[in-house]
Amino acid sequence: MKKWMLYSCVALAMVFAWACDKSEVSNNVSVVSSFENGFDGWSVDLAEYNTSMDSSMIEFKYAVAKMPSDSTKKGLRVQSHNRSDDMFMYVKKKISGLDSKKTYEVFFDIELGTYFHANSIGIGGSPGSSVYVKAGASSKEPAKYLEGDFYKFNLDKGNQLEGGKELVTIGDASNGLSEPGFKVVNRNNTSKLVTVKPNEKGEIWLCIGTDSGFEGLTVLHYDKISVSIREKASL
Repeated sequence: MKKWMLYSCVALAMVFAWACDKSEVSNNVSVVSSFENGFDGWSVDLAEYNTSMDSSMIEFKYAVAKMPSDSTKKGLRVQSHNRSDDMFMYVKKKISGLDSKKTYEVFFDIELGTYFHANSIGIGGSPGSSVYVKAGASSKEPAKYLEGDFYKFNLDKGNQLEGGKELVTIGDASNGLSEPGFKVVNRNNTSKLVTVKPNEKGEIWLCIGTDSGFEGLTVLHYDKISVSIREKASL
């Protein structure tokens, strides 16, 4: 069995175990988005770029589109040109109905379609291994905000390889091959569980993104996003 398939099976097993463990934990939520029928509540945005960079320079686009590897399947296609040398391209989704008095653990299992191999050569960095995948959750909506002439990101995601308090680094955008070519790879936070406490309305926001050190055009396809939200057990 190929290594990425093994990791994916282990990750899915954890998701199902969390969902089925009703005796120890209640108020669990599972989210599975395959994008076959649209965005499924996910929205897309950019942060960490200058206001002087117009849409034609950034080449920011997103859509639910056919997967390059299988025209019978759809995924969430996102792209942007990293003109700022530090652009953050992200997707987000709100989850409601949680207990505002509880703390939750969040597990992400992501099937991501990508084109470039690790250590491939690119402007400013590798288009594969210098594009860092991050995932996390927050009680407030992930959003960009303007400071001077620069759009910043309002959550702590760290910087490029380094993760932050609200988003952790779960890998990069390399395709696992020895050469360029489209492939769907698995990224998950099995060893880096995210904890979050909902706001007073019982809401949290899920966020997945890429923190890029590659200064060219990045095109990615989210084939499937599975998330398990589990009430953290009391000690």
